[in-house]
Amino acid sequence: MSQYVYTMNRVGKIVPPKREILKDISLSFFPGAKIGVLGLNGAGKSTLLRIMAGMDTEINGEARPQPGIKIGYLPQEPELEETLTVRENVEKGIQEIIDLVNEFNAISDKFAEPMGDEEMNALLERQGELQNEIDAVGGWQIERTLDIAADALRLPDWEAAVSNLSGGEKRRVALCRLLLSKPDMLLLDEPTASLDPETADWVRTYLKNFQQDRGATILLASHNMSEVERLCDDVVMMKEGSIVDRASPADLLTKYGRANLEDVFLDIARGRQNAEDSEVGITA
Repeated sequence: MSQYVYTMNRVGKIVPPKREILKDISLSFFPGAKIGVLGLNGAGKSTLLRIMAGMDTEINGEARPQPGIKIGYLPQEPELEETLTVRENVEKGIQEIIDLVNEFNAISDKFAEPMGDEEMNALLERQGELQNEIDAVGGWQIERTLDIAADALRLPDWEAAVSNLSGGEKRRVALCRLLLSKPDMLLLDEPTASLDPETADWVRTYLKNFQQDRGATILLASHNMSEVERLCDDVVMMKEGSIVDRASPADLLTKYGRANLEDVFLDIARGRQNAEDSEVGITA
């Protein structure tokens, strides 16, 4: 059997004094899974993703990623460096590649200086290593990669100050930076929030293509059933910190119909209460 890319076993989260944010969450995902986490505000979706991203470790139970995987996390509020430009923020996603290219070029410049044979041989050896590393990650095409990504996500001008951007523009910059880092697993918290409908639709298409090209695992937290239906094969429904249902989008739509989400969760709550009443012999 394939190894799970992520496993959660009876995870709970309590904040003082005794408020339960998450209750007994057990989930496992295979590599390449496309999971929607659906729920209203306060359901625990964001807390679930923060735990999976390793940003919240004060939990009960166990949350464990597959060893060696790279996890990328997009929070609801983009975390950008306000003093930098759009380009400088996006470049953070490929900083390791930029550092390799810069070191390679610095060695090339150094060859213009007087040096002994021993030093030259050491530099040639190191430059050869860098050449192989850069080739392996397509580092020589970095400018083209940046331009394609900026165009695909409709970013503001490269030199624009992040501090002057709208919420939607900041979200696109943060998403671009995240995708360029090529994570194995994407945790996306309301990725199309603050975006106009046309741009939101564009981002969904881009995410779908990214997942198909990379084979990445995606967890998408949303309160929008249509968004989850379009991007995900499996849906976890949450209410008040608990998982109340899990099925494919098609099965959920068959079960609940395209009702208002609040009505869907109300139906779930009523169903649970009716089941509990039946167990103790209560009838309407």
